[in-house]
Amino acid sequence: MALVVYLKTVTELRGKGDRIAKVTFRGLSFFSRVLENCEDEARFEQAFRWPIGSQVDGDEMLEIQVFNYSKVFTNRLIGTFRMVLQKVVEEGHLEVSDTLIDDNNTAIRTNISIEIKYQTMDGSVKVWSDGEFLDIPDDCDGTFQFETDSLLSGRSQSSGTSPGRSIHGIPTFRKTGKGVFSAMKLGKTRSSKDDHKKGDDPAILDAEDLDRKAMRLGSGLDPDTISLASVTAVTTNVSNKRSKPDIKMEPSSGRPVDYQISVTVIEARQLIGLNMDPVVCVEIGEDKKYTSMKESTNCPYYNEYFVFDFHVPPDVMFDKILKISVIHSKNLLRSGTLVGTFKLDVGTVYSQPEHQFHHKWAMLSDPDDITAGCKGYVKCDIAVVGKGDNIKTPHKANEPDEDDIEGNLLLPEGVPSERQWARFYVKIYRAEGLPKMNTSIMANVKKAFIGENRDLVDPYVLVQFAGQKGKTSVQKSSYEPIWNEQVVFTEMFPPLCRRLKVQIRDSDKVNDVAIGTHFIDLRKIANDGDKGFLPTMGPAWVNMYGSTRNYTLMDEHQDLNEGLGEGVSFRARLLISVAVEILDTSSTEIISSTEVQMEPVSNISESATGKMEEFFLFGSFLEATMIDRKIGDKPISFEVTIGNYGNQIDGVSKPASAKKKKEGGGESEEEESELIHNSSDEEAEDDGDLMSVPSTPPMKPVITDRNYFHLPYFEKKPCIYIKSWWQDQRRRLYNSNIMDKIADKLEEGLNDVQEIIKTEKAYPERRLRGVLEELSTSCSRFLTLANKDQNLSGRTKLDRERLKSCMREMESMAQQAKTIRSQVKRNTVRDKLKLVLNFLHRLRFLADEPQHSIPDVFIWMISNNKRIAYARIPSKDILFSIVDEEIGKDCGKVKAVFLRLPGKKGFGPAGWTVQAKLEMYLWLGLNKQRKDFLSGLPSGFEENKAVKGIGIQAVPPISLVYNMKQVFQLRAHMYQARSLFAADNSGLSDPFARVFFSTHSQVTEVLSETLCPTWDQLLVFDNVELYGEAGELRDDPPIIVIELYDQDTVGKAEFIGRTFAKPLTKMVDEHYGPPRFPPQLEYYQIYRGNCTAGDLLAAFELLQIGPAGRAALPPIDGPTDSDRGPILPVPLGIRPVLSRYRIEVLFWGLRDLKRINLAQVDRPRVDIECAGKGVQSALIQNYKKNPNFSTLVKWFEVDLPENELLHPPLNIRVVDCRAFGRYTLVGSHAVTSLRKFIYSPPDKTANNWAHTGDIVVNMDPEPNIKKMDTVVKIDATTDAVVKVDLNEDEKEKEKKKKKKKKGEDLEEEEPDESMLDWWSKYFASIETMMENLRAQEAALAEAEEREDLEIAAESAEIKADEFPMKGTKPKEKSKDKKSSKDKKKNHDGTEKRPPKPKVDELMVYNKELECEYGNFEDWLHTFNLYRGKAGDDDDNNVVDDDRIVGRFKGSLCMYKLPLSEEITREAGFDPNMGMFQSIPHNDPINVLIRIYIIRATDLHPADINGKADPYIVIRLGKSEIRDKENYISKQLNPVFGKSFDIEATFPMESMLTVAVYDWDLVGTDDLIGETKIDLENRYYSKHRATCGIASNYSVHGYNVWRDPQKPTQILAKLCKEGKLDGPHYGPGGKVKVANRIFLGPTEMEDESGLKKQTEEHLALTVLRHWEEIPRVGCKLIPEHVETRPLLNPDKPGIEQGRIEMWVDMFPMDVPAPGPAIDISPRKPKRYELRVIIWNTDEVILEDDDYFTGEKSSDIFVRGWLKGQQEDKQDTDVHYHSLTGEGNFNWRFVFPFDYLMAEEKIVISKKESMFSWDETEYKIPARLTLQVWDADHFSADDFLGAIELDLNKFPRGAKTAKQCSLNMVLKEHELPTISIFKQKRVKGWWPFVARDENDEFELTGKVEAELHLMTAEEAEKSPVGLGRNEPEPLEKPNRPDTSLMWFMNPLKSIRYFIWHNYRWLILKALALLLLLLLVGLFLYSIPGYLVKKLLGA
Repeated sequence: MALVVYLKTVTELRGKGDRIAKVTFRGLSFFSRVLENCEDEARFEQAFRWPIGSQVDGDEMLEIQVFNYSKVFTNRLIGTFRMVLQKVVEEGHLEVSDTLIDDNNTAIRTNISIEIKYQTMDGSVKVWSDGEFLDIPDDCDGTFQFETDSLLSGRSQSSGTSPGRSIHGIPTFRKTGKGVFSAMKLGKTRSSKDDHKKGDDPAILDAEDLDRKAMRLGSGLDPDTISLASVTAVTTNVSNKRSKPDIKMEPSSGRPVDYQISVTVIEARQLIGLNMDPVVCVEIGEDKKYTSMKESTNCPYYNEYFVFDFHVPPDVMFDKILKISVIHSKNLLRSGTLVGTFKLDVGTVYSQPEHQFHHKWAMLSDPDDITAGCKGYVKCDIAVVGKGDNIKTPHKANEPDEDDIEGNLLLPEGVPSERQWARFYVKIYRAEGLPKMNTSIMANVKKAFIGENRDLVDPYVLVQFAGQKGKTSVQKSSYEPIWNEQVVFTEMFPPLCRRLKVQIRDSDKVNDVAIGTHFIDLRKIANDGDKGFLPTMGPAWVNMYGSTRNYTLMDEHQDLNEGLGEGVSFRARLLISVAVEILDTSSTEIISSTEVQMEPVSNISESATGKMEEFFLFGSFLEATMIDRKIGDKPISFEVTIGNYGNQIDGVSKPASAKKKKEGGGESEEEESELIHNSSDEEAEDDGDLMSVPSTPPMKPVITDRNYFHLPYFEKKPCIYIKSWWQDQRRRLYNSNIMDKIADKLEEGLNDVQEIIKTEKAYPERRLRGVLEELSTSCSRFLTLANKDQNLSGRTKLDRERLKSCMREMESMAQQAKTIRSQVKRNTVRDKLKLVLNFLHRLRFLADEPQHSIPDVFIWMISNNKRIAYARIPSKDILFSIVDEEIGKDCGKVKAVFLRLPGKKGFGPAGWTVQAKLEMYLWLGLNKQRKDFLSGLPSGFEENKAVKGIGIQAVPPISLVYNMKQVFQLRAHMYQARSLFAADNSGLSDPFARVFFSTHSQVTEVLSETLCPTWDQLLVFDNVELYGEAGELRDDPPIIVIELYDQDTVGKAEFIGRTFAKPLTKMVDEHYGPPRFPPQLEYYQIYRGNCTAGDLLAAFELLQIGPAGRAALPPIDGPTDSDRGPILPVPLGIRPVLSRYRIEVLFWGLRDLKRINLAQVDRPRVDIECAGKGVQSALIQNYKKNPNFSTLVKWFEVDLPENELLHPPLNIRVVDCRAFGRYTLVGSHAVTSLRKFIYSPPDKTANNWAHTGDIVVNMDPEPNIKKMDTVVKIDATTDAVVKVDLNEDEKEKEKKKKKKKKGEDLEEEEPDESMLDWWSKYFASIETMMENLRAQEAALAEAEEREDLEIAAESAEIKADEFPMKGTKPKEKSKDKKSSKDKKKNHDGTEKRPPKPKVDELMVYNKELECEYGNFEDWLHTFNLYRGKAGDDDDNNVVDDDRIVGRFKGSLCMYKLPLSEEITREAGFDPNMGMFQSIPHNDPINVLIRIYIIRATDLHPADINGKADPYIVIRLGKSEIRDKENYISKQLNPVFGKSFDIEATFPMESMLTVAVYDWDLVGTDDLIGETKIDLENRYYSKHRATCGIASNYSVHGYNVWRDPQKPTQILAKLCKEGKLDGPHYGPGGKVKVANRIFLGPTEMEDESGLKKQTEEHLALTVLRHWEEIPRVGCKLIPEHVETRPLLNPDKPGIEQGRIEMWVDMFPMDVPAPGPAIDISPRKPKRYELRVIIWNTDEVILEDDDYFTGEKSSDIFVRGWLKGQQEDKQDTDVHYHSLTGEGNFNWRFVFPFDYLMAEEKIVISKKESMFSWDETEYKIPARLTLQVWDADHFSADDFLGAIELDLNKFPRGAKTAKQCSLNMVLKEHELPTISIFKQKRVKGWWPFVARDENDEFELTGKVEAELHLMTAEEAEKSPVGLGRNEPEPLEKPNRPDTSLMWFMNPLKSIRYFIWHNYRWLILKALALLLLLLLVGLFLYSIPGYLVKKLLGA
């Protein structure tokens, strides 16, 4: 069953426009196609079909709505037709024509005629045949398609004919099968689940349906997708035959830019090694800088700042390796030993948020021993600043948890903290297609010597990665070298270096030159997701591009071969693969060094990289115009090459492998025979194989105009074709193409959305939803397309993995797009737009294929045998596929190609001129798919072939002859341009435009001295001949190029910029009238190089001249005003509709005018001009005396377009009136957009006027947390209850009482007033600011988290009620979450800060004050005046400061006439002031300026030693204060703490300059940086920036009120000025202003502590909430400190440090202010730390005894305060401790200066013998104690150490037993104490050292007592060092063993020997006696025996 409605026509329509119809039945709507520009009749001729499941009921309705269609706004309903289907059900077929009814159900004149058919299953209704519908009247242009045409198909299905037409000119229908499905898909994509969420009004849903339908219109281009900004200005629907031209001309890479890299080395920790003297070396590329050396410490503190300046191209910069290494004991003589290094490339830093790492720990590793693990950490800041980047330094206050090293490692987001070692294998197999490097001369010489002609290149491959290089061997004399080697790098993984550089070089005795370079981006060949893969690539061929292949001795484009800039020719291709293997460093057989290794690898087979296929490239040159006349008029030809095929010098034919197969597998290893490409011996044997024709025949150019030639191709278009052989890896390119197309579509859509938002048109959210819808469908489509051809040969691991990850990404993108689409609401458009922009970057990244296949195509223009200019076309863009989405975007289409100069010639102005513009058709595909290669050409040609005879079908044509020619007239309506580039020295230009179309060109008139010319000129091009079929030319005319030039009196006109446009085409048989004609003016963006250079407002129409000739064309209204002579103005229907506006100008004054031609400006005047009308200011009689104007307000009336977007700019010009009536232009300013000056009358009906009742502003006290800029402004229309932080004092006290009750001993009591000073307030405020920043970050993170959760939830389809975040009260939820977060913070011990003492605070702004308050331009605006040529810079956002010659102060106000009268009738209205009522007078006024300078941070070092000696210079007008004698020695973060008073007279002296200079002993002092403050704007601002309003009013103490006016006086004055009722002070602490009531305390204490009544607090409360007062309220400036960047004119745009300061201003005619607040830096307090070393225990034993081999140690303890190593103190030695016990009773005394607030010790010392003065250092207060083993003859042995941070160190253990290693290891978890609070502490602490495995081990324990005294206390009770008087310590009771053995040998022998060995000795003695006895016995036995024997 089906119901079919055939919509024929809608007639009697009013006006002219695009029409669309919507047909609805049973809630399913179809849209018709859009009929463009129809007048009274819309012929839809379109059928809609509903397949239906149940019988149609007689009372069901059919509804048809007809709309005026708009691409941007909502469609406007013309009328509706509703019909009950009863008759249809009965009859089955009905023709109806009826009138439409409008919204009010009244009939309108418009008629509709339709035909309806209804067919049931059972045939109960008359059967009908499809054919009946097809009798369509012939005169309609019947190009419609049935609505269910495939959604995504970008082209129509029938190829050869024009889109959308079937062959017979009848509309094509498809049978239901598919139709049903797509109808369902289109109508019902939202399931019911979504439906209840969308409570939008139905119009929005319709618009979304429309978005979806619209995709099928205009042959698949969404009408909305054509960008409004018309960047490429191709605004009409583009059909299939032409592709968009690319407007950016200049290659962006390769041009050098300024970079500054700043590295601060703060400290190092946990360095491995005993007692080291570490130095840190920072190395970037070749530059090295060293810190100073710190002695004997493993945790040195440096805080040294280094700056490196570079001027190199971005690619070179980002590939440089930044290396931080720590070296042990380096000095002049020895290079020291390397401890460890850390490497990353500069690009990694640059890609960080804010381009910097701040306070992060770099982990060191040893490059020579990768098994060793971490060698220590260096804490540093690294920032990379390019020109125009501004670095936001995080505020320098106490940072959170700095000591958590693991949590703050210097690694990019997402890199795991535990990085492992890995091997990177780069395998180099072979290369082919190398250029013949040596020149012919050299070749002849060599031939003469060697006698044979060998290949003259000796290639090798150089691989660079992470600062290391590896080379392959050199292959002598080979164009096809085979290496089969691999280069192995060992580096941490993931590496922090992104690119691997592979370069083929030619080895030469004299110098090696690069042949070609390729970079492998590791991010593109790896994926770090959880389903990711390690870097892998290939084996795949990479193509290398570089300079041209014609060889001269000196190659001018050698840089291109090094990889700088865009290569202009194919150089070679190299077969490589990359693999990574993670190492297991624990295994034994691993090589531990990171040296680069070279190893051979096995060869790989031919087929590994894919199957060889024959490709066919065809190109046709349809037009060659705009050829630069500098080339000369020699004949010109074009050469096309792909790889080396088609190259005239050393082109190749078929690869050898393809030939061998033909020769029957003969294994002849021949080179690719260098066939001259015309030889035909080979061609014959292969199916009439054709030769290649790579270049066009030379042709003499013809003159177009004074700048350009063109080639006279006329009807004969030359063609080229090339056959080439490549591995078939098309799948890679296809996938890229699909993604690129999705990205292009997305980008275009996003441009639209941005444009809609920018121009404030309606419904950007609908457009964004449409874009997302499109994105999710295309992504899903990718999944189906990309997943085929899986098993092709040559697929690498990367192909498979990449496909997987692309599929995953696209799938998730489709999901997210759906989800975001459902969240796009009116108010979230901007946020969602940001999210979607991320998709775009993602897509572009994914689409870039790292493994190349077919090389790019180059087109060269050759004249006189010289290569002049080229274009490079990526092969994927012209690659053919049978699937629509995979086709390259320019394949088989006509593309406008602009040729440009190669290499460095292409930079700058030379590169912007077009060398030639080609209209070119290209097709590349497999030879076997060749049949369609001509199908995209404009039809109407005959092929002209080179050969006649057999096999002729296969031969491509060498030229095409067009026998169809159409004649047109082009009308270019050049209305105006704006914001052009200033090309003259005057800062203006004399612009004219030159319009090119086909081979014609014309110019507009020259308008002198303007940047916003209104030419209002019609250029008519007659008899423009275009070749091709009429219909195609209508849909797809060639593009128009418009170039703007600046006319110079002498010499050639200078190029300003160019833009493209497409004309609107009218054929002979079309009516000239609405909706298409006359065309609308549109803005076209003008480009100069890569930068925008203004906009052009114009319209273009192309009218066909028929047989009747020009008479039949619509008439041109001749010149209406005769004074313009032959110049035709833009006709009436096209120029904008004007209405009358009045523009009022407030002239205030001129400032800072520079000299003009060496003469001072004396009598300036300002001329204001807009649209030809204008007004002049009064003349300033004497600029020096008073630069303000005497008459403040003037006005003029002018006719401006109704449409605000078309408003012309307003020009402000300042001239100097010299003698004899001469005028000199001083400078000018163009206000491009007047929108912000349009006056809108106040809305009297708004709430804040109508309020009758009073509103109590509720002040319930909140905890004192400073609201940052996130204060939510509560407008008067809402419930105006405002919470104010008040009576905190009471609240705090309450809190404290409660806490005390709980029995907690609070660590910090209420601070004593006398102790507090201004710095307490400052540090408390900074703390608050940091907390707020953290809270903001947390809130942001939380919001993101929530969004992610929502997205996840939606894609998982959790029901709304199960989802917690969307609970009923999301606000409360988040509050709980926050508080729980805060609670958490307190559990983990890191933020266990004592409750904050109550200190009054001020606002710390971490930027300039004017940034917060809109530059204080609330009524007085500042316009910079420019003069001189604009600089050409890549970044247009950098203001050319040197072009600014002064400033004009004033304002504008414009409004439509007549103005409503109630404004002018208001009381006190001064008609002379117009809209600028209640503006102060601009007479000179005397003001006292008081400047407070607090400190500067991060100054740029100015001296060789990497430091500076800064001092302050303040300039205002003629007065200057140089504070030179108070310079601060060798400091980059100086604290000045000074205030300066200057008296000034506004307006003469209003620009305050605060500069920081570097003091030098000899020579002049250098400027470090300066900041300028416009005091006048501050002074007059409504925000009251004269003196900040403090948070509390007090008359004494540190928070004394600074303003001479009390709060009550200020309030009374504000109320009087704002004509407000009040203030009325009421009883009970109330005050009423206007209709707001404020509450507050009413008493205060004076100095004596007496309470008295006051109204000041109340008044102050009102002032602090002044923004809530209706009508006049605005935020008043609080007491504050602003942070201003310091800039140096020599280094524009790069911050040189920042300065913290504030300015107070007091008018001199009121009472003088009190003395300035004392903010002088806190003097450090002198302390004395007394450390008594009582005992040590368990010290490890180092020495072996001489006699006994016993272990013992001669212990002593050494101690010092960090930074004072030279004042180290040692105890005496406890000799020969056998148990590790030592007794000392020894006292160290360390005096030091300490800053309480900053918790730092202050040391002043000379850096070296040569230093002029002492340098002040601030370092953390840390006490180091070390235990040593004393040796007499060798160096003492270091045993262990402990470092105690005096502010927080673990409490000592009570006994030696309880003292353990955990006191060091788990320092964070233990309770800590501060010596500054405890004053005295005693206990046991462990000594630690690292063992061989870098683990901490316990090496001893020390019992010590620390006693801290202030200097005064210490003086009262002095003590002696060691054990000396006064207060001597008793001698330690040491065992006697601890004596010196050579002082008292006997005693020590007694101890050593007797003690231990007495039994041994006794036994030995007994034995000895025994032996003696036996000996004597033996000795005397013989004598006795003899005696006995002889019987003597």
